[in-house]
Amino acid sequence: MDTTIMSKARRKLAGWLTVASVVAMGLPMQSSAQEGETFKIGVITFLSGGAAESFGVPAWNGGKMLVELLNQGGVLPAPYDKPGFGGMKIEPTVVDEAGGATKQVQEYRNLVQREKVDAIVGYVSSGDCLAIPPVADELRAFTILYDCGTPRVFEEGSYEYVFRTAAHAAMDNISLAKYMTSRGVKMDTIAGINQDYAWGQDSWADFVASAAQLNPESNPGTALFPKIFAGQYGTEISALMRAKADIVHSSFWGGDLQAFVLQAAPRGLFKRSQVALAAGDHVIPQLNQKMPDGVIIGARGVNGLAARPRGDELTNVLWEEYEKRYGVFPVQAPFRMWQALLGLKVAVETAMEANGGKKPTDEELAAAMTGLEWTAPSGDIKMALAGGHQAIQPNAIGRTLWNKEKDQMELVDIVYYGAECVNPPDGTKAIDWINAGFPGAKCE
Repeated sequence: MDTTIMSKARRKLAGWLTVASVVAMGLPMQSSAQEGETFKIGVITFLSGGAAESFGVPAWNGGKMLVELLNQGGVLPAPYDKPGFGGMKIEPTVVDEAGGATKQVQEYRNLVQREKVDAIVGYVSSGDCLAIPPVADELRAFTILYDCGTPRVFEEGSYEYVFRTAAHAAMDNISLAKYMTSRGVKMDTIAGINQDYAWGQDSWADFVASAAQLNPESNPGTALFPKIFAGQYGTEISALMRAKADIVHSSFWGGDLQAFVLQAAPRGLFKRSQVALAAGDHVIPQLNQKMPDGVIIGARGVNGLAARPRGDELTNVLWEEYEKRYGVFPVQAPFRMWQALLGLKVAVETAMEANGGKKPTDEELAAAMTGLEWTAPSGDIKMALAGGHQAIQPNAIGRTLWNKEKDQMELVDIVYYGAECVNPPDGTKAIDWINAGFPGAKCE
């Protein structure tokens, strides 16, 4: 049976049993948490270092804003209009993700054991996302990975208390290859520059494999893996210029991506090859017209400039409030934080429906989140992989174009991909699904 259906059935059964037992005992049913009770969240994201300006800080800006709107209540459309989490005021404690995995493990233990948070939402770096889950299960602490990309988290491990509320990176790179095929972009020769850790290595492998399935003539050549946060790419850019590949693929992000674009564009790389950035939208506010036209770009979901044309009420409210507060449009980082926090709200309130309105335990939260579905500004999010612990979501790819009249960057020629078109089915590793030719993919 489908894990989502099983999860829904368990939640409904728990709710029915609670109601039945209360009625049978003649007791008043508790409808909300204790008055004045709070729900404490540990939020971890980059507040310093090369990933802060274009990702970590915007993510927290979006998260802080959403927490304030949720606590206020009545601002967002249903089902997010009720205050807080089930009436409980949300109290966030934010921690800087900079410093590496060893430091983050200690910070995680502090949040759980000293701060006594009720849930943790965090992590951008794939290295941190690989280090935290074993500790979360050891401490039996409910944890949401709101970002990171490597498929390895759940493909190489199984966890009871850990969930990722965003799709992993295979979706990004499958979508890129499908987009190029649909648009007739030549990709016989492929070069790449990706950061030398799980995220970069997995992204390159998934893109090359996807391109081979869609274009058997494709030939991966120069593959560069500089150290993360290296900042200077003169040697690598020279190698890419010499390669003269049809496609230059990169999953760079944060300060590394900004530096690469600023260093490579003046040297003509974007004119010599078609550059494809798997997760590049988040540096557009910083680069503006310095981002070349015609770059094929993704946002790790229907996020940022790809989300605005959808025009739904939830997206509009959050978009307009974010622009008003921060003077810039939201990109993928706040979008991914929003879908994590909204998913947590739904999980908390689902658990409370089943337990008579009490603040849920970590075990009750885990049961409610397993197989959960909810709507975010990014679209419909489904915890459909890893037995209901890993999300899938729709994706979008487009091209950059500077609008001189509006003095702003736009995303044009956008193609939207359904979640089940570009994400593997449950129980199948992403690279195996790609190499098998995407069996069972549901594409319109």
